[in-house]
Amino acid sequence: MTSTSPRKRRLALGAAAVFACSLALPLSATGAAAAEPGLAGSDLFVNPFSTTLEAAQSLSGQARDDAQLLGSIPSAEWFTKGTPAEVEAAARAYVDAAAAAGQMPVLVAYNLPFRDCAQYSAGGALDTAAYTAWIDGLAAGIGDRPATVILEPDGLGIIPWYTTINGDEEWCKPAEADPATAAAARFEQLNHAVDALGALAATSVYLDGTHSGWLGVGDISDRLIKAGVERATGFFLNASNYVETERLIKYGTWISDCINLSVNSWWEPQWCASQYYPANPGDFSTWALTDAAFAQAYADTGVTRDPAAQAHFVLDTSRNGQGPWAGPVAPYPGAPAGADPEVWCNPPDRGLGALPTTETGNPLIDAYLWIKVPGESDGKCFRGTAGPLDPERGMEDPAAGQWFVEQARELIQFAQPPLAPLDCNVSWNAANAGKGSLVKLHIDGAATGPWTLSFVLPTDATVTKATHATVVQDGRKVSVTSSGSKRGNAPDVVLTTKGAADQPWIFWLDGRACTSA
Repeated sequence: MTSTSPRKRRLALGAAAVFACSLALPLSATGAAAAEPGLAGSDLFVNPFSTTLEAAQSLSGQARDDAQLLGSIPSAEWFTKGTPAEVEAAARAYVDAAAAAGQMPVLVAYNLPFRDCAQYSAGGALDTAAYTAWIDGLAAGIGDRPATVILEPDGLGIIPWYTTINGDEEWCKPAEADPATAAAARFEQLNHAVDALGALAATSVYLDGTHSGWLGVGDISDRLIKAGVERATGFFLNASNYVETERLIKYGTWISDCINLSVNSWWEPQWCASQYYPANPGDFSTWALTDAAFAQAYADTGVTRDPAAQAHFVLDTSRNGQGPWAGPVAPYPGAPAGADPEVWCNPPDRGLGALPTTETGNPLIDAYLWIKVPGESDGKCFRGTAGPLDPERGMEDPAAGQWFVEQARELIQFAQPPLAPLDCNVSWNAANAGKGSLVKLHIDGAATGPWTLSFVLPTDATVTKATHATVVQDGRKVSVTSSGSKRGNAPDVVLTTKGAADQPWIFWLDGRACTSA
């Protein structure tokens, strides 16, 4: 049994991936390096030139510290536009960097035609041919290196001119799309993407599984099957949303079970129990009723649960530490009765959730990921008013995908589990010296005894000399190790470089990230 939630979640546009440096630091996020291809057990990639660290370059004080803290934690990289050749080049540079670091890159492919039903994150390829060519470019850029692809957030939650498993017409009806072919085209596009990316030697592919406040289990399971989930690694949940992890685990498990039952027996997806029945979606204590319904379905069909063979899933925990926002009790002044308060759009006082990890302790869950880049705006939220201010915040929100200083602070302040600030700081003072630079490094927070400071130079420069330290450089990757046993900030280290030594965007002191002025 299924039901469709009246709550529609729309996804804010992430920035297109731009990665100028083909080398990255050997940074450890969580888990050990993977012994074989696959996301589970992999070490997640931290991009030393991410959009988060890019935002930090124009900030100061607490806002800069916040962006640097968030930028020190693995987040996905969004690929949202470009020609096939452009996305191929961008993906190759990004995956090259992750491969050089021995880490797993997480790429978000977000370029379907009629993306987000032409709303806040409108855009995407013009048609099926353009999209399949773009996907082929993305696949060519990834090649045979390990990679994880989050395939089209909202791609199955919002389908143009779609009739659900229950016979209901979906709300997304763009005038530019052909009502007779738009839904079928969406499944054609996703199936091509699954096959093109899944054919790669070491790429894991996850399709859109929405979240437990949205589609019923049978409805999304049916859509996943039509999109080729049996040939993919599995599905992802909660991208850019706020649903609690405990609910997502139940929901994802039921989807995996529903798919398993439906493809291996006479069972039909529309018969699957869900968060809407027999459970009560508002009372989590009743969700055991749906557990029991699935146990009965397995008994009736004779199918056996097999976590190794079933569809796996990943969860976006980038903003779900405090769960969803309930919204206002009454419409905002100037908004009509019944106006949408847009609870999904830059809600106040939300917090980061679990840190990204591929060690989940659950055989069906390959990772907790930060798919949505925390700190980037969902868009300009008017909540039923004429705008331009967000009436909940009393300010004009940044455009979708732009850095939101106030929200970044809230996510850190209300993080659950709590997130400690970075406890070291690096000052980088460079002066031109002929055809190179003299850089004075001042480090606060180094432990007593020898230390190693690692960073990636933004431009091609060579460190030719260091005082009070030794230097190892590999391309743009540099490691500076102190001499003797004195603390790192007494004396300072002076580097001599050939070529202008622009300041790195992030520093790592003995493996832990540091702020920088």
